[in-house]
Amino acid sequence: MTKTSTPRERNLTFAVLLIGTLISSLLQTALTTALPDIIKEFNVTANAGQWLTSGFSLAMGIMIPATAFLIKRLPTKVLFIASMLLFGGGSLLAALAPNFVLLLVGRIIQSMGTGILLSLTQVVILTIYPPAQQGGVMGIYGLAASAAPIIAPTITGFLIDYMSWRVIFWTGFAVAAADVVLALIVVKNVLPTEKLRFDLPSFLLISTAFTGITLGFGNLGTAPFFSMTIALPLALALVAGAAFVYRDLHVDQPLLDLRVFKDRVFRTAVILSVLMYAVLMAVSTIFPIYVQTVHHLSATMSGLIMMPGALAMAVLSPITGRLYDRFGIRPLAIVGVLLMLVSTVGTSFLTTSTSIAYLMITWAMRSMGLAFLMMPMVTWSVTQLSGGAIASASAVLTTLRTVAGAVGASIGVALMSFVANQGNTSAHAVVATATGVNAAFIAMAVIVAIMAVIVLVNVRTVKHTAVVAAGKE
Repeated sequence: MTKTSTPRERNLTFAVLLIGTLISSLLQTALTTALPDIIKEFNVTANAGQWLTSGFSLAMGIMIPATAFLIKRLPTKVLFIASMLLFGGGSLLAALAPNFVLLLVGRIIQSMGTGILLSLTQVVILTIYPPAQQGGVMGIYGLAASAAPIIAPTITGFLIDYMSWRVIFWTGFAVAAADVVLALIVVKNVLPTEKLRFDLPSFLLISTAFTGITLGFGNLGTAPFFSMTIALPLALALVAGAAFVYRDLHVDQPLLDLRVFKDRVFRTAVILSVLMYAVLMAVSTIFPIYVQTVHHLSATMSGLIMMPGALAMAVLSPITGRLYDRFGIRPLAIVGVLLMLVSTVGTSFLTTSTSIAYLMITWAMRSMGLAFLMMPMVTWSVTQLSGGAIASASAVLTTLRTVAGAVGASIGVALMSFVANQGNTSAHAVVATATGVNAAFIAMAVIVAIMAVIVLVNVRTVKHTAVVAAGKE
């Protein structure tokens, strides 16, 4: 593989990519605390507003399968600059958006750049640095990629309270523009390219399937199930998904190699990860709405309530990695799913007078549970795979859990809105919102309970690795 010639060139390239990673990761979660203000400013429903987060996740999930092709087909410098131009262009459109529709379009364009960038950066790091340095550099990258989403809600809260939510996007645009200039000077073409044919039919099929699922479930509660807005998108998703699976198993170079599902451990890990991300995105979207709408607290306070849990997750993540090496997946999965279950059940009976300390503690418990599950589950998912199968499994897992987050946010907000609307009067709007939030959290608690059963029955520590190649038993 082509490598940069000097340590200075490697470090400069890494620094430019890291800047892009930081700002794109920051904007992933920045709107969680801004959502109530945006909903109010554009006079849209919570169902519509949640598309700023679920739409971002959906578009990012769709881009991940395409990115594997783009990395092999386009020069490194061209692809990185293209990803930052997409991110910067989306940020500019969102900053200037006079209406909600253009804001959503800008958000989706932004997410396409993010989807390319996060995948590209990891591949470049593992290419330009020798094996002895890869662990340390990936540690820096991982810390940056995880720290930005952690601090984003609090930063956003300050900006909203003292300036405007549009400043978030102006900042993204400014950093992206500066990073493009640096990339023109610093970034080299470090990855080999080859002429490949892009499987456009598969890409269109999987895009239709993911979009249909998210749209259909996102409209639950707003219309009868057998309607054009619910049944039709879900039917299209079912047909497109079936066609994608059939094509994927019958082409020489599949867009996503589904044959990795032959491994039982991987199947179990995917199911748990999909359910976990659905719950994660749902509660992350609903929680700030509850804090700001029911308690009438500022966006800053909303971010500060979430901060201890986010910091606990950041501290625990590397520790759980070492615990996984020593004890295996089962004890970590049990602790993680129980923490998530207790915290989710604990937020299923919130009122207008629930204390801030209680909210902070339950959110921290949920975050700690995620730390015990998230990365250990990814590591465990490939314990019996090797070679190309690991790369295929990683792409499948990342794609499905990202889209699951979009679906989870859509379902959670749809359920919250539906229940809240049943008892909503001008005199009881706040109580109705709290009731809707509780209904959504009860549904999430049921999902976590299902996860707990799967963990207790199917998750076992793999003591002896059996190598499984893609496409073979």
